Amino acid sequence: MSNSIINDLTVGSVPGKLIRFSIPFILANCLQFLYNIVDMIIVGQFVGSAGLSAVSIGGDFMHFLTFIAVGFAQAGQVLIAQNIGKGNRYEELSRIIGNLFAFILGLSLIVTAVSTLFPRQFALLMNTPAESFDETVAYCTVCGAGMFFVYGYNVVSHIMQGMGDSRHPLIFVAISAGINLVLDLLFVGVSHLGAMGAALATVIGQSFSFIVSMIFLYRRRESFGFDFRLKSYRLRKDIVLAMLKLGIPITLQNTAISISVMYVTSCINVYGVIYSAVNGVASKISQLCNIVTASLRAAGSTMTGQNFGAGRNDRVSKVFWYVLILSVGFAALLTLILLLFPTEIFRLFNDDPAVLSVAMESIPMIILNFFGAATRTPTSSLINGIGFAGMNFVMGIMDGVVVRIGLAVLMGKVLGMGVHGFWYGSAIAGYMFFVVVFPYFLSGVWKKRKSLVE
Repeated sequence: MSNSIINDLTVGSVPGKLIRFSIPFILANCLQFLYNIVDMIIVGQFVGSAGLSAVSIGGDFMHFLTFIAVGFAQAGQVLIAQNIGKGNRYEELSRIIGNLFAFILGLSLIVTAVSTLFPRQFALLMNTPAESFDETVAYCTVCGAGMFFVYGYNVVSHIMQGMGDSRHPLIFVAISAGINLVLDLLFVGVSHLGAMGAALATVIGQSFSFIVSMIFLYRRRESFGFDFRLKSYRLRKDIVLAMLKLGIPITLQNTAISISVMYVTSCINVYGVIYSAVNGVASKISQLCNIVTASLRAAGSTMTGQNFGAGRNDRVSKVFWYVLILSVGFAALLTLILLLFPTEIFRLFNDDPAVLSVAMESIPMIILNFFGAATRTPTSSLINGIGFAGMNFVMGIMDGVVVRIGLAVLMGKVLGMGVHGFWYGSAIAGYMFFVVVFPYFLSGVWKKRKSLVE
């Protein structure tokens, strides 16, 4: 197929294709990270530590809800990528797209209903400090109400990623980030709506992005064979089963990790609003590495999926090694910057001396998180790209439940290390994916697996 959306990643230079395909993802993640950071900075400056705590806890809530959609959207992305690698069949692509839309948008309605009914219970479960409790409830309520648009945006993005198009999702994120920045200043800085204003800005920004992306796909519907008619959304058993087979383990992996992170956060929140605020800031700084690693993971998953579907295992191996080298290199660069300018970085969020003093204690944990994300990237892109559902499930349980919660409890409570124990236990858990999957990659056993489209 030759058109403006589908990009064949089974030919050409592997590092060249990977870098060119990753650049729009990197820019999109920069913008995504920017408007997450904008929430923290504006709320931190206008509302203070209580606002930072609310956005941090509420952000975990939103990430947990979003991960449910992302797991199934990634499954659809892999199905699309492997299908293209097999020969780009219009009819099958159209069916996958229709089923993906119907399943995830239907799921969003259930998630919206549940999440808007129980935000107070979530805040209680997270041991939210009294000073930030009401702000947290308001943030979670608004985010829960906007899940339809958040889920819809993720579906469109993963459809285009599976087709090898990373440029247009960048444009949609730019729209969302721009709207979010303006509305943050208006709702939080001018109207003084606090954390609820930051949540409103995020949801409205993603809603506009979803609407624009749907218009884009509709106008180019002939290029990939999906007509957007009501009958095209009819669920097909074989496609739904394929999405469930891969999507459920990915979703369980993501949600298990998310739940474990929220558990660790709830343990830290017990120590008061200052530690809660610092934990939120440290989490955001740790996510800096995701600007590149998440981009390489998305690009690597699609490249792996297309090449695995085409039987080009030699290219799959090259994708793995280049993703690893680039990810670790970026983590090293961020580590150098953080060590050189720690005070300046933390002061962007809050200049409270008490917050800054505690924030310095979190630097080793942040560095561990940088390299944990970097080593996880190539292994995750390999497992997702080849559609190894079982491994995703096992790693979700090991990372999210056994190791992260286990180490956090051991170091934070049993060994009496307190907040530092929870930080380090959670950070060390980030290396489990690499420890398990890297030997599997080296063994070459993955080459014997059949692609999902077979």
